[in-house]
Amino acid sequence: MQDSQSWRELLGKIIKDPQEKLRIANELEISNVTLSRWVSGESNPRPHNLRLLLNILPEYRKVLLELLPEDVRKTFQEAPEMDESDHEIPSAFYARVLNSHSNLPPILHYSSVCDVILQQALKQLDPNRVGMEITIIKCMQPAKDNKIHSLRESLGRGTPPWTRELEQRTLFLGAESLTGYVVTTGRALAIQNRQEGLNLFPVQWAEGEESAMAHPIMLSDQIAGCLLVSSTHPNYFLPPGRQKLVQHYAELLTVAFNAEDFYDLHQVELGRMPAADIQYTYLSTFRRRTAEAMIQFKLGFIEAERLVWQQIEEELLQHQITSGSK
Repeated sequence: MQDSQSWRELLGKIIKDPQEKLRIANELEISNVTLSRWVSGESNPRPHNLRLLLNILPEYRKVLLELLPEDVRKTFQEAPEMDESDHEIPSAFYARVLNSHSNLPPILHYSSVCDVILQQALKQLDPNRVGMEITIIKCMQPAKDNKIHSLRESLGRGTPPWTRELEQRTLFLGAESLTGYVVTTGRALAIQNRQEGLNLFPVQWAEGEESAMAHPIMLSDQIAGCLLVSSTHPNYFLPPGRQKLVQHYAELLTVAFNAEDFYDLHQVELGRMPAADIQYTYLSTFRRRTAEAMIQFKLGFIEAERLVWQQIEEELLQHQITSGSK
């Protein structure tokens, strides 16, 4: 792949695999024939599709960028500007959220309201689908000492190279993370480039993440977690209007939470969490342990899940303490 002389030649090599060709065409929402015409030079992709192609092929992104014409490459390395009209959440959308908030049954309330808000936030913050992930981070319930010692990814949506669909997330986050800083201080923070992020929060800087912003989800002086927005572009959160929009969505998300989900800031005393690959060894046992807890302690599903999350949190905190002391 490295010896390709043009982006068309490289793309041609990639789509020799029929399954990969089908996947790329589906992601781009074009036909296989159109993809082949790009390779042959019979047609040229629109800038939007070429930008999306870079995002759905993260392993080839760097090489593809180098093979693009210089004028095209320069525009793709810059974050797109926002119109003034894009700085505010549409008023009609507030009505839609309030309708969902008022009419959904309790069991569906949190996930459904979050889904509605995340879809609109992604659409407005990443209209050109240049690559973004938006994640809701929740405070774990206080431990026996009535302190919050970690956060946990709850729900998220994304555009390529991240997943598009609403997902249940599992990763724990602590004082080592951008979200940990934001929840501890109750103040928003934007990181404008990957190197800055690695310097400040080296453990939890995801692959493909070039800039990020987190904003606390607060009700008065109490906090429930934060909204984390990650972009494949450096300096994406430099425009004040874009930062303001993240703030508005974080504020709107308060309607998805129950009153008991909010905690006093002085209760937040985050520990440090291990890296994702270490966490997965613990998280992979979650379903089995939940089933066992339901039988052993005669708990309902939700109560058993809560118990196991707390157990895993404690184990991860202990692992980090133990490994740090060696």
